Amino acid sequence: MAEPVEELCARMIRFDTTNRGHGQGEGERELAEFVADLLTDAGLKPVLLERAARRSNVVARMSGSRPELPGLLVQMHLDVVPADPDEWSVDPFAGEIRDGYVWGRGAVDMKDMCASVLTVLGRWAAAGRAPERDIVFAFVADEEDTGYYGAHWLVREHAELFEGCVAAIGESGGHTVPVRRSDGALVRIYPVGTAERGTAHLLLTATGRAGHGSRRNDDNAVVKLVDALHRLAGHEWPVVLSPAVEAFIERVGAALGVPVDLSDVDGTIARFGPAAKLVENTVRNSTRPTVLSAGYKVNVIPGVARAQVDTRVLPGTEAALLSEIDKLLGPGVRREFLANQPPVQARVDSPWFDSMAAAVRSQDPAAVVVPYCMGGGTDAKAFSRLGIECFGFAPLLLPEDFDYRAMAHGVDERVPVTGLRFGVEVLDRFLSS
Repeated sequence: MAEPVEELCARMIRFDTTNRGHGQGEGERELAEFVADLLTDAGLKPVLLERAARRSNVVARMSGSRPELPGLLVQMHLDVVPADPDEWSVDPFAGEIRDGYVWGRGAVDMKDMCASVLTVLGRWAAAGRAPERDIVFAFVADEEDTGYYGAHWLVREHAELFEGCVAAIGESGGHTVPVRRSDGALVRIYPVGTAERGTAHLLLTATGRAGHGSRRNDDNAVVKLVDALHRLAGHEWPVVLSPAVEAFIERVGAALGVPVDLSDVDGTIARFGPAAKLVENTVRNSTRPTVLSAGYKVNVIPGVARAQVDTRVLPGTEAALLSEIDKLLGPGVRREFLANQPPVQARVDSPWFDSMAAAVRSQDPAAVVVPYCMGGGTDAKAFSRLGIECFGFAPLLLPEDFDYRAMAHGVDERVPVTGLRFGVEVLDRFLSS
């Protein structure tokens, strides 16, 4: 009998694949080898690829019965963010199953989907089943940092592995967002990621005249930087509705019985209850200062001051955003990119989206499946460079009282067992279709 998906998820959590950033971490090697063994047992021929020792990626292709059909990529990551055991009520790498949940770092980000996909493949192998189209399965390293050892490297150096793939699914979508209508009726919304804001991490450098702290200095680099950051942080960026965001607002409004007024987007989404969290950060660009650095002694005015700004960019707005940033910074402050990954955008209405919606409704007939734009980013930013249309679709059934948004990167991360089993059924249906 095949191992239940919750047991497999717990086993994967027990591999400590912590990624501390800047090339530091435990590495993905042992978990990658474990995954490769499971893929081999399912009849596939996985390859392990490393840019650096222990930073392992696993890629395998399953041939479909109709190879003339366009191929699909299923992309997942093996690494996780750090977890401080002193903050948790369980060992974050023990992979405990209790109270109907699988507990541990990576439970929802994203060893749950890894386990669900592997469970589907094991089921297919036992039944002698195969998909209609070719499917490439990629379990990659380093998503929780820059993708330098993972997806971005694979796309640049091993693009041939993804030949024929025209669409991809990955994390951040397909999970339940339960919302109560004004009449008390429960609506289960399932957002599918069809877009991502771009990531433009900026380094700002202000220069001035160094001098003694007790003397007047009208060319103070710190003052220039602080003034520029104040203007940047206080700027009200205009509402820009991408196709994914506009479709989300209209379809969620219809499902909840909330009148939609696109001339008052903020007022409309304020009535969406928990679903507002999915859209409130994606109706505008954002520029948020996060790191400051200046000076070395209290009585010395430094000649240079620096700051880092986390900037997120909606599709189609990049040029206008940077132009406005330059105006806000003013003279004496220059900007440069620490990272610049453009937005990702797939079609809102497509056969791929329709197939995902049908797969969800096969297990939850009352499901309201809607497109949405992710506020952050995933490895879709790498794979989209190959012309692959990327979607966020990692299905989970979640109870009404479960704070899913607090789980990823949070303390006591966990995933419901029933949610995992639901995800297996949905993925089986979608990948088979």
